[in-house]
Formats: sequence, C-alpha cells, structure tokens
Amino acid sequence: MKQKIVVLSGAGMSADSGIQTFRDADGLWEGHDVTEVATPEGFARNPELVRHFYNQRRRQLLDVVPNQGHFALAELEKYYEVDIVTQNVDDLHERAGSTRVLHLHGELLKARSTGPKGTILDWQSDLTDADTCPDGHPLRPHIVWFGEDVPLFPEALNIVSKAQLIIVVGTSLQVYPAAALLNHVHSDSKLFFVDPKPTIAPSAIKNLKVIRERAVTGVPTLVDFLTHRAIGYS
Repeated sequence: MKQKIVVLSGAGMSADSGIQTFRDADGLWEGHDVTEVATPEGFARNPELVRHFYNQRRRQLLDVVPNQGHFALAELEKYYEVDIVTQNVDDLHERAGSTRVLHLHGELLKARSTGPKGTILDWQSDLTDADTCPDGHPLRPHIVWFGEDVPLFPEALNIVSKAQLIIVVGTSLQVYPAAALLNHVHSDSKLFFVDPKPTIAPSAIKNLKVIRERAVTGVPTLVDFLTHRAIGYS
C-alpha cells in the first residue's frame, strides 16, 4: 500500500506560473480593496465590478501554464497516494496531472448559482448579469469570500489527519481557517515546508524539514528526494 502524502499549497505555488499572489504589500488586490471584490457585501453593492474582476482573473488563468512544481507533484502520484489541499482557485494542479485536488477557497473556472440549491457549473468564459443557473437564478463566482464559511474545511481536516507526510508549499499557513490544518497532523507525520522565506522555524514542529526555495525549484528537489531515496532527513 502506498504511503499517504498531503500537500498544502498556496499562492506561492502558482506565482512562478505568472499568477500574482493574493495581495500586494499595500493590501490591495489588482488595485482593489479586497472588501470591494472578495466579500458578499462587495458583490451585493457592485456585482458588475466583482464579475469584471474575476473575469480578468479567469482570462489570466487561461493564458498561463503549470510550472515545474506542479508537474513534480503530479509525478509524485506514481509513488505515493497524494492529496492536494490548496488555497488556490486556479486549476494548475489539475492541468499538471494531479488527480486528487481539494480547493478550499473555490475555483475560478466554476460559477455558482445564487439560488437556494447553490448549483455549481463549469465556467471558462466571462460571467455577465445575463447568465443564470438552470433554475433561472443569477450566477456568482464560485469563490469563498471573506466572511463566508469554508464548506470543504471538514473534508480537508479529515484528509490531513490521515497523512504520513505533509508538504507545505507556497503558503505561510498563518491565516485561519487554513492555519488550523497543521493542528490535525499526526504527531508521527513528517513535515516539509518549502518556502524561500519560511515563517516556521525547523525547531517549532517535530519532524519538520525546511527547504528554503521557491516552489518551482524546491518542490522538484523534494520530489526527487522522496522518490529516489528512503524517506528521512539528509
């Protein structure tokens, strides 16, 4: 039976593919305050602005490709049972070949009904005010906004609790609820943290190894280590 690896990925995972990280140092996202484009209240106030914002993000996503970090994680499935729990809303993990990906914060290439059923539809084109679900309700981006529940979080906790090895890449895991995932890692599990400026000290967590590299180089290096040598620390 293959050992179980869980990858916790964030914005840094896709940054080397050309997808900008969530917010700039000034707290703005593509020039917008996040309360304008990433909250239910913002959508209620100005749905046209919010749709336009995510239409731009969707177009950008369709123009980029997975990087070597994404492909390395897909390669890992040949040797391990791999689940990816990502905070990213792009589909680059899937395009690289990973088959078990859980999107905590939604998916940019999907739209969701604002009606009571919350029907989710695949969506690659621009979203307009004329677009509706089969029941006739307007559509919204399938994104978990600030102030909303994270419906897949219990599933993510269950996945993490069963992992024998955890890879954290492209995320500081400093923001809740995602930060709480590490509280459910088994005490004997090994943990790898790939980040050029790690926010977790090697001494902070048992069985932790820090790889001070960007995802595009650090993840392939780690995957090579895990697939050609016995699991352990060099």
